[in-house]
Amino acid sequence: MQRDEVLARLRERIVGFAASHGSGDAAEDLAQEALLVLHEKYAHLDRIEDLLPLSFEIVRFKMMSWRRKAARRGEYTQVSVADIPLPDPEPSAADQFERQEMLERLTRAVGQLGGRCRQLMRLKLQGKTFAEIQREMGAASLNTVYTWDFRCRKNLLELMGGDWEAPKR
Repeated sequence: MQRDEVLARLRERIVGFAASHGSGDAAEDLAQEALLVLHEKYAHLDRIEDLLPLSFEIVRFKMMSWRRKAARRGEYTQVSVADIPLPDPEPSAADQFERQEMLERLTRAVGQLGGRCRQLMRLKLQGKTFAEIQREMGAASLNTVYTWDFRCRKNLLELMGGDWEAPKR
């Protein structure tokens, strides 16, 4: 029997062996890799009696390598996209009510702030940096603006009842 015939018969047995040991989808790939190793490293072997045990040993090592790689990639712990619950894009009535209530509390509290704090909050909401706020408000140093910001936020928190969230009922 020619070497090509031997390898063709071996390929069938290798695919069956790999498929029976839990690598059904990858059996063809494993067989191809094993045959490549046989062709490159063991070209001097011609008899099926020599090639058969060697090919199974190669496939066994390839399967272990394939499983280690799959474990490293997290393929055994993947979750189907269909199984992931998606959040409802529309807020519930309770969420809308809480948001409206928070907005009203915040509006009342900002209205009670002093002029400098309101101006500082307005500039921050416009996306200005602290350096830009320093220039616009005429502060002596950047640390002064940081201090104003800290005090204004602290004052705002106190005016909102000491908690950013809605008061517990």
